[in-house]
Amino acid sequence: MKTDELVALLSTNPEPVDRGLVVRALLIALGAGSVLALGITIFGLGVRPDMMTSGALGYVVAKVSFAVGISSLALVYLAKLARPGGELKPPLYLIAVPFLIIVALAVISLGLAPSSHWNKMIVGDEWLECLVSIPVIAILPFAVSISALRLAAPTNLARTGAFAGLVAGGVSAMAYALHCTDDSLPFVAVWYGGTIVLCTLAGAAMGPRLLRW
Repeated sequence: MKTDELVALLSTNPEPVDRGLVVRALLIALGAGSVLALGITIFGLGVRPDMMTSGALGYVVAKVSFAVGISSLALVYLAKLARPGGELKPPLYLIAVPFLIIVALAVISLGLAPSSHWNKMIVGDEWLECLVSIPVIAILPFAVSISALRLAAPTNLARTGAFAGLVAGGVSAMAYALHCTDDSLPFVAVWYGGTIVLCTLAGAAMGPRLLRW
């Protein structure tokens, strides 16, 4: 086939590109991942028994807000990264804002408490469960996000995988917050923040293999 014939063939019946396909796929993936994470937490770990008391509910809302803020910001970046050359567009420093806020609040909380309480506030009673549970729960949201991203054409696979891991980690932390009874801000900063970062690093490591064209 000659070049002119190939050009003519490719230009026959052109269809407009659906620019919203990737965003819709990612939103569906986020919704599905959230449902899966909530299901694992509710039926696998159980909801904290004091959920409906005013004091506990306030702490849960704070932890969920931290996790949702991370997932929401990461999803915006992920929608850009899913397109060729998208890694050149987003100002990545904005994604650090939720982490900086929770760390600042944790430092203030420690400053207002006696130093003898610091170890309890940071380590808590459920640090090991948190360390294991959030990455494990994040596996399904991460898999769903990767499936959605395979509909697109990211060019920086490590960074795209990292943000898929960040979204999954945030979704997982949001669900796990319904079970966890350690409520101090230093605990949330260290163990929620740390495990979300761990999910991000895992996503960066797996992205090039899972998203390869």
